[in-house]
Amino acid sequence: MRKKTFAAAALLAAATMTLSACGSGSGDSEKPAAVVSEDTAQRAATVLDQPYEKPDLVLTDTHGKKYDLRAETAGRPTLIYFGYTHCPDVCPLTMNNLAVAKQALPKAEQDKLRVVFVTTDPGRDTPAELGKWLKGIDPQFIGLTGGFATIEAGARSIGITVEPTKKDKNGKLVSVHGAQVVAFSPKNNTGYVVYGENASVDDYTKDLPKLIKGENP
Repeated sequence: MRKKTFAAAALLAAATMTLSACGSGSGDSEKPAAVVSEDTAQRAATVLDQPYEKPDLVLTDTHGKKYDLRAETAGRPTLIYFGYTHCPDVCPLTMNNLAVAKQALPKAEQDKLRVVFVTTDPGRDTPAELGKWLKGIDPQFIGLTGGFATIEAGARSIGITVEPTKKDKNGKLVSVHGAQVVAFSPKNNTGYVVYGENASVDDYTKDLPKLIKGENP
């Protein structure tokens, strides 16, 4: 797998231009299969030479309790993704890819890893809805919701652009958001690796053992 190193500012510019528009979907489709790529040469991890600080987010988890992202994930390998449960494509695929890759880790390393899904559609993604959706993917995954302005600021702080949910030309509700997964090191809690929406389960499976240790993939 190709590895690239970019300045955070350059990545921010790229992330702003590469947004994913997800339709509302029916909400009752079967869980999609993980994407397995035969050509992982095109699935690049971006290793930042200027890592991001972990977002200063205090939101609500799937149990309706306050969740302080920095405090709860301090010293733990953490993957953060911004998306929403009504997304019919990239969001469930990304989360399923991470779930499959996580299962390949030894149990002790699975327990260390924190995978955090922050909704970009808080109007519909209540704690209960998030909990139900994530339970079907991986019960250990953490779901967070809250005020859109807070979520938007947190996403922007790590180079991800999100927009308020709105109706498309067909009247369906869509949430437009950057589809990157940001990995934070357990060594210093900074986001130092970014994966694009085309990253496959193979990419994550190969890289997670190193990310768990805070090493470059």
